[in-house]
Amino acid sequence: MIVLGCETSCDETGLAVYATARGLLADVLHSQVDLHALYGGVVPELASRDHVRRLVPLARQVLAGAGIDAGELGGVAYTAGPGLAGALMSGALAARALAWALDVPALGVHHMEGHLLSPMLEPEAPPFPFVCLLVSGGHTQLVRVDGIGRYRLLGQSIDDAAGEAFDKTAKMLGLPYPGGAALSRLAAGGDAAAVPMPRPMLDRSGLDMSFSGLKTAAITRFRAFDAHGEERERFIADLAAGFEAAIVEVLAEKCRRALDQEGVGTLVVAGGVSANARLRAALESVAAGSAPSGGGRLYCPRLAFCTDNGAMIALAGALRLEAGMRTGLDVTIRPRWPLAELAPLD
Repeated sequence: MIVLGCETSCDETGLAVYATARGLLADVLHSQVDLHALYGGVVPELASRDHVRRLVPLARQVLAGAGIDAGELGGVAYTAGPGLAGALMSGALAARALAWALDVPALGVHHMEGHLLSPMLEPEAPPFPFVCLLVSGGHTQLVRVDGIGRYRLLGQSIDDAAGEAFDKTAKMLGLPYPGGAALSRLAAGGDAAAVPMPRPMLDRSGLDMSFSGLKTAAITRFRAFDAHGEERERFIADLAAGFEAAIVEVLAEKCRRALDQEGVGTLVVAGGVSANARLRAALESVAAGSAPSGGGRLYCPRLAFCTDNGAMIALAGALRLEAGMRTGLDVTIRPRWPLAELAPLD
């Protein structure tokens, strides 16, 4: 089955073509970073309007890149949630219109399931069962995965997601949008030990997390620092390094506990923050020591598929469409949509 996937949950318009017999055939992505940079964050109305402008040209481009005609599609998948309501509706309407025109089935896909399954776009897919750390701008969750649609939430952030904490802290430090990536680049030149930061909830049992207090601690120390010039630049770099180190340590320790609790040796990390090199290195070490005799493994999507993209939606949609799942004729979106509500594939 050949499926067109459409991702418009926030500020990136992603289209991809996935064939269940051949894998990913083509993908294209338009980022709205330049559009929103002036405002220091995503403006929902502007995001929705830009999706509308980009969807048809990108659909033509990705079909040409895949070397197929629209008539060869067996289905259309689109992100139905969670995400920004206007952005989701832009993609849903375009995708459903195409499906109706082609007389093929359509399916609304869960955005976080797309992220969770994104390592399956790689040549070697993670075996079930595994523990997945979903870490993005809007979500930080630990999930046990026993199969497609068989998800059990183990723990999550009780306030800010890790990516959200990165972005908010970067903005208050005066770093350019998108802030999380800018903060990580700055942290590379800093000394994490120079500005010690708290490790929220690390001393508590369980797998829930909290990053709002860490963000507040970083901003409090920033505002209390009174020097200027080169000394101030050095302090900000050290603060960024300490902030990043704290988040990485908390996430790594929670993953270690989850693997021990569930008795599995396979760890998956996905979502925008999974592109962070320090986090990947820490999780590789955690996974390697997780199996009873060592030898556990970390699986990640390639860097291009860590952030929002159409390939993950095309993949998740193709697996469910091929299994006979369909979305009804009503165009519905779910800006809030618990992952646990998804039906299992079998």
